[in-house]
Amino acid sequence: MNSLASGLIHLSGWVAYAAIAALVFGETAVFVGFILPGEIAVVIGGFLASRGHLSLPVLIIIVVFAAITGPFVGYEIGRRMGDRLFAVKPLRRVHRGIEKARIVLRQRGGAAVLAGRFVAVVRALMPAAAGAAQVRFRTFTVYNVLGGLIWGIGYCLVGYLAGSAYAVVASRIGTGFAVAVGVIVVLLVGAWAYRRHRAPAGRRAPE
Repeated sequence: MNSLASGLIHLSGWVAYAAIAALVFGETAVFVGFILPGEIAVVIGGFLASRGHLSLPVLIIIVVFAAITGPFVGYEIGRRMGDRLFAVKPLRRVHRGIEKARIVLRQRGGAAVLAGRFVAVVRALMPAAAGAAQVRFRTFTVYNVLGGLIWGIGYCLVGYLAGSAYAVVASRIGTGFAVAVGVIVVLLVGAWAYRRHRAPAGRRAPE
C-alpha cells in the first residue's frame, strides 16, 4: 500500500488522473480497495492539485464520475452472482467485512449504500452486497449518486486544503519547517485511513 501511495505522489497530468480514477473505480467494481483504499488516492490527488500538478475542478469531476460508476459495476456483479460471489477464495479472508455490509443493509436498507461509502472495507463490498440482496436499482442509484458526490468532493478538498496549508506554512515560516509539518500531516492522514481500512476486517461482526 505504501509503495502505491508513494508512486501516486510523483505523478502528474493525465497519468495521475488515470491512476486515481482507476483506483477509485476499481475499489468498488473489482475490490481494489483491499490493496489501496480509494480515499488515500483521492487525498493524494487533492494534494497534487494544491501543488499545481493537477486541476482541482477536473480532479473532482473525474473522481466523482469514477466513484459513481464503479459501484454500478459492483452492484451488477453482486446481482448476477448472488451469494456465490462471496464464496470466491480472495473474499473469504474478509468475511467479517461482508457480514458487516449485510448487517448494515438489513438495518438501514438503501441508506446503507450511502453509510457504507465512508467505511473502507465496507465501501468496497457494499455495492456487490446490495446487488446480491436485490436492493432495488432505483434506490441503489439514488444513494450511490449522493454518496459519490459527497465522498468524491469531500476527499478531494481534504487533500487540497492539506496541501494549501503546507504552502502557507512554507511562505511564512520556512521550507524546512513546512516539510516537517507536511510529513506529520501525511503520516496522520495515512495512519487514520489505514486504521479505517483495517478496522472493519479486524472487528467481530455483531450477532
